[in-house]
Amino acid sequence: MPIRPFSPPWSAEADEDLRQRLDRTRWPAQVPDSGWKYGTDPGFLRDICRYWRERFDWKTQVERMAALRHFTFSGHGLDIHFIHEAGKGPAPIPLILTHGWPGSFLEFVKLIPLLTDPGSHGADPADSFSVVVPSLPGFGFSGQPGRGVNAFTTADLWAALMSELGYERFAAQGGDIGASVTTALALRHSDRLLGIHLNFIPGSYRPHLPPGTQLTAAEEGFLADVARWRDEHGAYAHIQRTTPLTAACGLNDSPAGLAAWILEKFHHWADGDGVLTPDELLTNVTLYWMTGTIYSSFRMYYEGGKAPLFLAENERVRIPCAVAHFPGEILFPPSLWVERGFNVEQWTEMPRGGHFAAWEQPELLADDLRCFLRQFR
Repeated sequence: MPIRPFSPPWSAEADEDLRQRLDRTRWPAQVPDSGWKYGTDPGFLRDICRYWRERFDWKTQVERMAALRHFTFSGHGLDIHFIHEAGKGPAPIPLILTHGWPGSFLEFVKLIPLLTDPGSHGADPADSFSVVVPSLPGFGFSGQPGRGVNAFTTADLWAALMSELGYERFAAQGGDIGASVTTALALRHSDRLLGIHLNFIPGSYRPHLPPGTQLTAAEEGFLADVARWRDEHGAYAHIQRTTPLTAACGLNDSPAGLAAWILEKFHHWADGDGVLTPDELLTNVTLYWMTGTIYSSFRMYYEGGKAPLFLAENERVRIPCAVAHFPGEILFPPSLWVERGFNVEQWTEMPRGGHFAAWEQPELLADDLRCFLRQFR
């Protein structure tokens, strides 16, 4: 059977091995009062690793995950883990949600009930969705891909998964890598999509610009900001895109190193510290650790670099698109730059929230999805 039930695993031996490795961490020399100046704040990292070793309860977190309905789907030579929760309204819209890096399916845990059972959360019960949340290839409980698995091939996988579930027409949402996969879905499977919703514009996206196209000052400024950001903050992406195995060897062997690599991004990309709890942050890091997927998650950067979202002449996302701009997002283009390649029908300036929108502000994202997709009911 292509689809099988799945139970998130827990191992006492793996749990104990993690704690022993944390206990044996060889810390680098600290620069007094360095904070986040040279990368991850050493004081923050020591504190959270101490909590990880002494108080964090991975078994409890696995039991919480298991409260959702987990499955695996076999397609294109890969086993894909996903959550599938049916909507409780009269005619729920099928909706596939795609996460990014360094996140996981955990980004959507708080969003799922707001979409599947809106009546229990103060919204119109008719605005319900049947929600599918896959783990990207090489992430979490999904299988580890070989060469050539990128946003476009993942979009093909998602289309096959939705067909297997009996959803011939559906909507899609994503941020980060998930925005690339969602865009690829719209480009390659437009006949299947009702509409797409993005809370991030893919970093590799470039609209087709006919000869003589004059960019606005806002667009020129955005492209300059992108170049500056990549120079000042993009070292991680360059490594993951070019030599992913080199860094992954150390990160796969050291839980403290893995936490430093991942949690630096949550510090800089979320809309303020404290938005996510230590348990939420560590559950995500522990998922990477227990599944040994830091290298395979890097591969999406490596393969994505070979298949960027450069739109050809006369190529654009023609199906309806909604864009939600959360103010704490890393980089966000002006609306005209997006509209050159997307059929943007709804653009929302959010009052708060950052890169991990579904995790940080699930109510705002749920409201925006309901508003946009109501036209298809």
